[in-house]
Amino acid sequence: MANVLDLKRRIRSVKNTRQITKAMKMVSAAKLRRAQERALAARPYAESITAVLASLTRRIEIFDPATGNLRHPLFAVRPEKNILLVVVTGDKGFAGAFNANIMKAALNVIDESTSDGADKQIDIEAIGRKGRDLMKRRFPTAKFDSVDIDSLERPVRNRASAVEITGDHPGLLDKPVSSRVFKLASDIIARYIHGEIDACYIVYNEFKSVISQRVVVERLLPLMDIGRPEVRSLLEPTSAEKERAAEAALTAGVALTEADATEAVEESHKFGTANVDYIYEQPAEELFDGLLPQYVSSMLYHSIVESVAAEHAARMTAMDSATNNASDMIDAYTLQMNRVRQAAITKEIIEIVSGAAAV
Repeated sequence: MANVLDLKRRIRSVKNTRQITKAMKMVSAAKLRRAQERALAARPYAESITAVLASLTRRIEIFDPATGNLRHPLFAVRPEKNILLVVVTGDKGFAGAFNANIMKAALNVIDESTSDGADKQIDIEAIGRKGRDLMKRRFPTAKFDSVDIDSLERPVRNRASAVEITGDHPGLLDKPVSSRVFKLASDIIARYIHGEIDACYIVYNEFKSVISQRVVVERLLPLMDIGRPEVRSLLEPTSAEKERAAEAALTAGVALTEADATEAVEESHKFGTANVDYIYEQPAEELFDGLLPQYVSSMLYHSIVESVAAEHAARMTAMDSATNNASDMIDAYTLQMNRVRQAAITKEIIEIVSGAAAV
């Protein structure tokens, strides 16, 4: 049994750990509020461009009636032989099962795609250091032939495995700049147009509020139905996890309900569903060329900012649990120390009384 000195040392160590976890919880709560504001600020633009495209596709056929060709190659649906998987995880740990759940969903997609007997090939774009490190331990990195930087030709791929990592994007989660996200979206669109991929899915943590979030695998390309995301699979949190997140949010002063964006959504839907016969100056092909990349970029940006908010919420909950566990350990060690001290005092009293009785 440990003596009083050892127990005091353990209590001091756990108190220092509790102080660190409590500070990390408050930092995550502050970052969560900013991430929620960023996600809410991006919603009106995403709703508006979705309404514009939905309105456009209702008034203009995606097939040219004169030639029978698609007005834009992003509408083309092909058999999914080459799949691009965009995995959005976190850059840091101490977030509970946040990164593990996303990686589990991504690996399930890979297993389902490669185990059905079909000759499918999967490319991985990793956003977030945790996902990048795990994927690099499991799968090789793609290799390309070097090309002239001024050349318009795309690099030639030397595929050595059915599943390869084609890129990672460090620092994108710290500051989700729209220009960097648009560059990534443009690269994905170019790969789809050139036939390098037949479909693109994004794996991320969809965030509405602290108690309303889920891990989803959503189709990014091809564009099947504007404004209605196609979810391939999802993972809902358990009721116990929701209760734990609610307790952490209440103690940190974070709102449990989703921020009200009803007005922006209603205005967007008014435009998209208005019974007005618009006259477009540009041809339909030019309209789609200008709007579809912006739409794909907004979907990608929306996924990234929501995943960042979900990461901070998960870390806040995990640090709150760690703080509570530390408090429980301190109480248990304090009780054990008091028992050891009382036992030592009782033993000394018995020795004194026994000696006095012997005299």
